[in-house]
Amino acid sequence: MKGLLDTHLLLWALYEPAKLPGRAVPLIESNANSIWFSAASIWEIAIKAALGRPDFAVRPREARAEALRIGLRELVIDGAQAAAVADLPRLHNDPFDRLLIVQARATHLTLFTSDRAVAAYGDGITLFPPD
Repeated sequence: MKGLLDTHLLLWALYEPAKLPGRAVPLIESNANSIWFSAASIWEIAIKAALGRPDFAVRPREARAEALRIGLRELVIDGAQAAAVADLPRLHNDPFDRLLIVQARATHLTLFTSDRAVAAYGDGITLFPPD
C-alpha cells in the first residue's frame, strides 16, 4: 500500500507514537508499504510552531530530517497541485489539509488521516479515528 500521512499522523508517528490510532501503526511500520509525508506538512509545522501552537512544538527542519531518517518518503508540491485546491468542494477550510487531499489524489496515494472533515472527501482517504 502507498499512503500519505496527514500532518497530525506524521507528528504522532515521529514524536508521540502512543497517540497513533492502533489500526494505523501496522500500515506505517510495515516495510511492505510506501509511506509518504508532504512538504505541505513541513510548511504547516513551520507556520503553526511559529504561532506558538503547543501541538506543533517541534522544529520543522528536525521533523523533516526525522521523517526521512525513519524511512518515510517526501512528496514535493507542484503548481498544478496547488492550483487544483481551487477545484475542491468547501467541505473543509484548512488550506494544508486541502492541499494534502489534492496531492494524494494527484499521486495516487491513499491519504491517512484522523480528521473526519478530511475523510468527508471520500475516495482515496482512509480515516483512522483516535482510539
